[in-house]
Amino acid sequence: MQEDKIYEYAVIRLVPKVEREEFFNIGLVMFSKREKFIKVGFYLCPDKFKLMRSKLDYEDIIQNLESFQKIANGDKDGGPIAQLEIPERFRWLTAVRSSVVQTSRPHPGKSKDLDKTFEKLFEELIL
Repeated sequence: MQEDKIYEYAVIRLVPKVEREEFFNIGLVMFSKREKFIKVGFYLCPDKFKLMRSKLDYEDIIQNLESFQKIANGDKDGGPIAQLEIPERFRWLTAVRSSVVQTSRPHPGKSKDLDKTFEKLFEELIL
């Protein structure tokens, strides 16, 4: 029988007007120290984005989210943060910030299959 794996996840949020503290979920970051697992996924619906009536640029937000992925993946062009160990990358990605792209507090969980759990959480919380 396969053993449960401990993980943490945080929801990536778009906060169009930080001062109003309104947001909607646009992505997910998930991490397991023991399994050396980190994954970021995002979906920013263009139609929903247009409804915000914000001065934000859609492509700028997508580039920001792609940077999250590069850091999580440890890509060379993800900058110095991407070269850190997985736990440090997760902590950096989920650090409290007052920008238009933020994350929730990390939440713990257990799973036998981290990829399947990621997909399930992504579907429930983002799509």
